[in-house]
Amino acid sequence: MIARIWRGRTKEEDGDRYVEYIEETGIPGQRSTAGNLASMILRRSTGDEAEFLVFSLWESWDSIRAFAGEKPEIAVYYPEDGEYLLEFEPEVRHFQVAAAALDSGLEL
Repeated sequence: MIARIWRGRTKEEDGDRYVEYIEETGIPGQRSTAGNLASMILRRSTGDEAEFLVFSLWESWDSIRAFAGEKPEIAVYYPEDGEYLLEFEPEVRHFQVAAAALDSGLEL
């Protein structure tokens, strides 16, 4: 299992709308890709800014490539990201999941 982690920042006042936007674009894009096991949006306030991590779990590199393309380390952006993001990080980070304890029915 592989974890894929993307980071982004918006103005704090744009944070709620950006969460909605990710829920409309990035999360469905990930979840509709075969081999995506989970996707979540993490958010924290840093004063005037909101910081986001989109954390997803994948079965394999092939499943990540099906979502992200042939260079899976390159971040995937959507058309309106520029209306919210303060900068575009060019790469995402990947980690092999070394251990996990997951509840199969876990929901927010």
